[in-house]
Amino acid sequence: MTHHITNPNVQKLEAYGSGSYLASDVTVLLDIVAKEAVADVPVSQKEALIQSGQRHYSDMLTLEQAPTAMHEQLYTQALEQGAERTATDIANLAYTLHHIFQKSRNEHTVSNERPLVLVSLVRAGLPVGVLLQRALADVNSSYALPSVHYGISIIRDRGLDPVALQMILNAHPDSPIVFVDGWTGKGAIYQELAHSLEKFSDPSHVNFANIFHQGVGVIPLLTLADPAGVAWLAASIDDWLIPSGLLNSTVSGLISRSLYTEPALGLHRSVFYDSLIEVDHSLAFITHIDTARRALAPSLQCLPTFQQPRYQTAALIDKLAADYDIANRNRIKPTIAEATRAILRRDPERILLASADHPDTILLRHLCAQRNIIVSVLGDKIHPYQAITLIKQRSEDH
Repeated sequence: MTHHITNPNVQKLEAYGSGSYLASDVTVLLDIVAKEAVADVPVSQKEALIQSGQRHYSDMLTLEQAPTAMHEQLYTQALEQGAERTATDIANLAYTLHHIFQKSRNEHTVSNERPLVLVSLVRAGLPVGVLLQRALADVNSSYALPSVHYGISIIRDRGLDPVALQMILNAHPDSPIVFVDGWTGKGAIYQELAHSLEKFSDPSHVNFANIFHQGVGVIPLLTLADPAGVAWLAASIDDWLIPSGLLNSTVSGLISRSLYTEPALGLHRSVFYDSLIEVDHSLAFITHIDTARRALAPSLQCLPTFQQPRYQTAALIDKLAADYDIANRNRIKPTIAEATRAILRRDPERILLASADHPDTILLRHLCAQRNIIVSVLGDKIHPYQAITLIKQRSEDH
């Protein structure tokens, strides 16, 4: 869908990169810095620094290596198994957005001059946002809708990048914004987002309608999966093997986890992993799912939206914290995707599984066997999660 936008602020934003995605897929509002400018901290040292409170996780990186052959093979299997479900979920999300923002609903109308603004939370939101942007741009579908797509950083304890958000608001002063993430774990990022958006919550704020178009206090967060029960709109509440959850930068535009920058100094920073170009799946993943979406039978579902978070797993997280004597909830990483990422990026103590042989946890179980990590099978006790990683305590919790 072509937009004839002459707003100079939009053109200024388009000067930013798109990682390894197409420029038409997303504009990523991050300050891309050289790998050499970032402290490459080994996992065990990073864990000790984070848990002792000496350093925040967003001040350092463990530079990513190429996935192993086994990891690649399991990603390929997950993609084959999950392509149709991902495609169906994206189509239903697009159809629901179309229903909410189409022309007949005047109070929420979007148009070429006033496109819906998708703001993906880097990194897990990026593949979902790109797929949604492609779906909404599909003029042959029944859910086409004028939209633009940006990726911005959100960091636990430090919030949404206010510089990036203000750039978007300046460029699209009349557009509603929907925030996009891949999945929810405990709901911590939802809380971070809600906290960051508080300053817009007064109806007299110039940007109130950009954010709170669904009602006062309704945070317009969209996710593919929402086990925590905090999203405004989600395709399901299941913890399932979302293919893009198995890889890191190589399915997220080759962009690293974001690094914090003081707002006075500019945008949050990120590294572009040019060394991983040969193993990058980002565009291939999008093409694969988008092709599957176009081939779907036209049976679409209008998904429910929620005005308030339900926090349906809060009691479970409380119980796990008590059972395993965990004072710092950041050490509990629920969902298959988070549990897998935590094994790859952090220092895990044990993995909790709902089932000993669920096909969606093959990679997790393989990684545990490889690294002699304790696995506890707890059945329905951890429902709706299929998997939870508990991070090793390195020092006194802070």
